[in-house]
Amino acid sequence: MLSKKPGRRLSTGNKSVILYGGKSKGLRKGFFGSTMIKKVKAIVLRAAGINCDLETQFALELADAKAERIHINRLIENKAMLSEYQILVFPGGFSYGDDVAAGKIMANQVVNHLIEAVRKFIDDGKLVLGFCNGFQVLVKAGLLPGSDSDVQPAAPGAAAATQNDEKDLTITYNDSGKYEDRWVYLQSQKTKSVFIEPDRQIYLPVAHGEGKIVVRNAEMLEKLKQNNLIAFKYVDERGQEGPFPINPNGSIESIAGLVDATGRVMGMMPHPERFVRLTQHPRWTRLKDKTEADGMIIFNNAVKYVKEHF
Repeated sequence: MLSKKPGRRLSTGNKSVILYGGKSKGLRKGFFGSTMIKKVKAIVLRAAGINCDLETQFALELADAKAERIHINRLIENKAMLSEYQILVFPGGFSYGDDVAAGKIMANQVVNHLIEAVRKFIDDGKLVLGFCNGFQVLVKAGLLPGSDSDVQPAAPGAAAATQNDEKDLTITYNDSGKYEDRWVYLQSQKTKSVFIEPDRQIYLPVAHGEGKIVVRNAEMLEKLKQNNLIAFKYVDERGQEGPFPINPNGSIESIAGLVDATGRVMGMMPHPERFVRLTQHPRWTRLKDKTEADGMIIFNNAVKYVKEHF
């Protein structure tokens, strides 16, 4: 809480405001005495097998956020901790060894222990991101594509009460039958996404064995299109969709990422945290006019959104 102790009066043209003194945890003086968060805070959830948490933390810090790596068990023990943050990230890796299915066990932890806290986090206008394994977690927990995929925590001793058991969309094994590790072009689609504007092409690496998005029926695919829930598509350098290796996993309609109806929850199979410096580009010596690594677009926009809305 801000101190009510009067401070000095500041005159700016025909306006005069009083800046209040005293220290305030998490707040700083803004223009004309307004207050805003002192530092955007992001939580990067860890679990056994997650291996991209450090890169994700680094990317967020490059974007001027304070990022903390927290084990999911600590968050389950203290769900109120989530209220301290404005960005929640599920990073890449192989959570719990991808046993059962990629992301499934961590998704069950979310459904059975954290779903109410995460729903409140989203309802409060905050941001959620998932990359690769994190995207798999968001889909299998029912947080993406959202709306009709709402989930409820299971009763004690019961199975995870998620509609994913009869799900209309999931992520499964690559058509190639093997792990795909390559760079791909992506085209952002028309959505409400706060992380990137429509029709922007970016270049990022993929590294997964289960990245193929499949739908149960044509109705589900139409829902994704009509509600503008497709965040990214795999394309070639000219922006055209195509077969393997342009589409590295066989994902339907070349879908590489999804966003929810709010535009504040997004997941994608490619790894933006692996291209945050220009020298990480495989042909970086040939880049002449490029000034920003493509992965930083997503992190910079996330932090910018929080600064403007909190």
